[in-house]
Amino acid sequence: MSKILNKRLHYIDWLRVLAFITLILFHCAVPFVEHYDWEINNDETSPSITRIIWWTHQWRLPLLFFIAGVGVRFSLQKRSVPAFIGERFVRLFIPLCFAIFFITPVQVYFEWLQEGRINMGFLEFYPSVYEIVPYPDGAFTWSHMWFVAYLFVFTLVLLPIFSLSKTKLPDRFIPGLNRTFSNPIAHLTMALPFVGYFYWLYLDWPEQGSLINDWFVFSSSITFYLFGFLLGGVASFWENCLRYRKLFLIIASLLAVVLIWKYYWNWQLYRPTAQAGSLYAYGLLDGFHIWTIILSAIGYTMKYLNFSNRYLSYLNTAVYPFYIVHQAVIVASGYYVLQWDIGIGAKLIVLVVLCVATIWILYHFLIRKTVVSRILFGMKWNLGRDPRSGQGP
Repeated sequence: MSKILNKRLHYIDWLRVLAFITLILFHCAVPFVEHYDWEINNDETSPSITRIIWWTHQWRLPLLFFIAGVGVRFSLQKRSVPAFIGERFVRLFIPLCFAIFFITPVQVYFEWLQEGRINMGFLEFYPSVYEIVPYPDGAFTWSHMWFVAYLFVFTLVLLPIFSLSKTKLPDRFIPGLNRTFSNPIAHLTMALPFVGYFYWLYLDWPEQGSLINDWFVFSSSITFYLFGFLLGGVASFWENCLRYRKLFLIIASLLAVVLIWKYYWNWQLYRPTAQAGSLYAYGLLDGFHIWTIILSAIGYTMKYLNFSNRYLSYLNTAVYPFYIVHQAVIVASGYYVLQWDIGIGAKLIVLVVLCVATIWILYHFLIRKTVVSRILFGMKWNLGRDPRSGQGP
């Protein structure tokens, strides 16, 4: 069992690292998206970047929620339920509170500077955070840390189900689940709940990241999280993600082509706005597209990245601190880069290089060096166990 566990963790760790790299590249590109107001925005936008961003936006966070659910299963194999709750509090809630007061205000400051809403230094602006006026009227926001907030809430909501993994009850279902997932059709049918969410929730509850009144994102995200936990212990699911990876990739690719052609080529014009045929087609296509992206990503990571080395250990430790600081770094540096008289491609390259370099410097020379900073950034605080000492949220 330990060998299987270790092998599985290797490709899950690689998948987590690659997903977070995609997230950083995504946010570096968002300022150049058409018809979209982000924290900072470039005067000139790019149709090509816009289409890529709308496509990537569909599956990047579902993949992360699924990976996080798998991580819960492995975490509970190593600790009791009370210890798990304590670990989730330290790894999720403390970094969330820290970021709200010390990271996200940087983003609000530069956003308001670009909008011309304020004209002051950061130190003069910063006390407004403690007025606790929610964004956008005030500077109090969790911004990109909504992902962490949702994970914390999901963990509390699903704790009764998670706790069952410490009993013998799940063992009764494993043989049946292994038989079920010996057929790739079972893998594909797991997309049906997400198709349903598009039909029932997509129009009435548009994406907000506000936890309350965000039922489409809430429902789909908690389902990806739960699926990651439940499927994490089903061997045939993983074996057939590997075996049928080409099939899943072909399906995902074909669906991506149709979605880009039919919807993302001009999202403002073609996006579904009513409970009609366009929504039903979009929900069916995108629900299966997102899920087959996840299935194929698992399969190809298992095939080509089922190993560990010192780079994986380092990167896997770094991804969570990278996530916490990345958007503040992008917004702060982007505020200045977007003012330069150079093309979009050059700005994007400069922004990516500045972001990665700055985040790495902050992590390598500051964040990982002290017990306090490691706790605030969601890492394990044992300085002597750097490899595998912070496996993402």
